[in-house]
Amino acid sequence: MTPPTLILVPGLMCDETSWGPVAPILSAHMPCRVVSHGNADSLVAMAQHILATAPEQFYLAGHSMGGRVALEVVRLAPERVLRLALLGTGFRPKEAGAAGEEEVKKRQALLDIAHDHGIRQMALTWVQNMVAPSRLNDAALIEDIVQMFERKSEDIFQRQIKALLERPDASDVLTEVQVPTLVMAGEFDAWASPQQHQQIADLIPTRPTVNVVMGSGHMMMMEKPELVTASFLSWLS
Repeated sequence: MTPPTLILVPGLMCDETSWGPVAPILSAHMPCRVVSHGNADSLVAMAQHILATAPEQFYLAGHSMGGRVALEVVRLAPERVLRLALLGTGFRPKEAGAAGEEEVKKRQALLDIAHDHGIRQMALTWVQNMVAPSRLNDAALIEDIVQMFERKSEDIFQRQIKALLERPDASDVLTEVQVPTLVMAGEFDAWASPQQHQQIADLIPTRPTVNVVMGSGHMMMMEKPELVTASFLSWLS
């Protein structure tokens, strides 16, 4: 009997490269598929696309923005998701007041760089906060991330930023999750800290343990694939 398909959902401006070191190993255990968000400009539209193209039931793993998309899939069709993995992600909506304005300002600054100087320059700026400090001199890793971003257009970047700024609050989804859930955070993730993932785990009724990927920043599947894969295999067993 063939196990369920594992659907892997990439984050902002990411594609199968972000799952690249992990997916081949997981594929030895079950069918794996990395989805594309296409031209979608909302998390709900991204989730609807997954549901329209997925098997009747499946395992689901989302990284960063992809984790938020995964939660929208669970909101729309909880009966179809048999297992859930949330990596380097969040669940709260954009904050009100000054904090929310600051997020808009930071995201707009990256949009401005992309518009004025191109996606590559934006990616070189973005990546400074996306890997562990010890990996900033890893030229091959940095180039893989930058080239991944370069495969997407400025228009796609604008659409995905819009989706993130208009993100819904997923607290209510987390409180209803009943399937085996993996919650994973990079030790040095400045965007989605281990503490934030503890808040996610605390909302899930089964109270999963947060797996902290030691030595990793936000791009944990590319930075520490062996640790991520080990956690996945434990979750899947």
